[in-house]
Amino acid sequence: MRWEDQRRSTNVEDRRASGGGGPRLAMGGGIGTIILVLIVLLLGGDPMALLGGGGGRGGGRGADPLDPGGLGFPTPGGGSSVAVDADPQERERAEFVKTILASTEDVWKDQFAKAGKRYQEPVLVMFRGQVQSHCGAATAAVGPFYCPADSKVYIDLGFFDELARRFKAPGDFAQAYVVAHEVGHHIQNLLGISDQVNSARQRMSETDYNRLSVRLELQADFLAGVWAHHAEKNKRWLEAGDIEEGLRAATAIGDDSIQKQTQGYVVPESFTHGSAEQRLRWFKKGLQTGNLDQGDTFNMPDP
Repeated sequence: MRWEDQRRSTNVEDRRASGGGGPRLAMGGGIGTIILVLIVLLLGGDPMALLGGGGGRGGGRGADPLDPGGLGFPTPGGGSSVAVDADPQERERAEFVKTILASTEDVWKDQFAKAGKRYQEPVLVMFRGQVQSHCGAATAAVGPFYCPADSKVYIDLGFFDELARRFKAPGDFAQAYVVAHEVGHHIQNLLGISDQVNSARQRMSETDYNRLSVRLELQADFLAGVWAHHAEKNKRWLEAGDIEEGLRAATAIGDDSIQKQTQGYVVPESFTHGSAEQRLRWFKKGLQTGNLDQGDTFNMPDP
């Protein structure tokens, strides 16, 4: 990716030096309230129908402090041990993440504006080892995650090493996909989808909720693809092999791929993020179409 000369976001909290700690004042951020009717405007349908009917069905596993809207990576260890900005690679990764976040801001601001709304930008928290969010305490072992309670994306930059080594998905576009997926959960939060899914959790069996969670995660993959479509259209910053990097990452984090790697067998009813095939298919759909109307993962028998 040709990203070095692109704008950096200022909506970033750097907590790497503290090794975690409590929330700090967020920098920047959009203004305006995003209401549930935006689902109709952006995704083309009745807000309740989008989530499979009445009764407030929908919503975010993001409220779970053990896996608050994350990618589903069970990563070992305690994150990066590199001193903050002491390593050139660490500095470059920080600048890269700020650049990708800025690109998501530009794309989603434009998409929301087309629907007559203002986009409320999330804050991205860079941390090392452990962190405190409004969804609870978390360690680097949970991987990147989004917390809807404070509208923040959390990432230990050392995770990108795991992405390359353990999941065989190196490259800057694979890393960009990680950030864009978590921002996808922010979009779902703004649309009210996360709240509705979380509410439904209280009325469901674990197996049924897992199925709903898969639909939520696949939609976040789709939204990451939509971002990539419009970012490339606007900037032409992708290079040969970049798309393949993102597709490889989407495949590597399928529940079936991870279960095979960690336990040697697959338990489909325990899936919470979707199979490799599903995640790849929905990311590609967003990437190829860039059309939000195509992202209804909730109203189909088998997403």
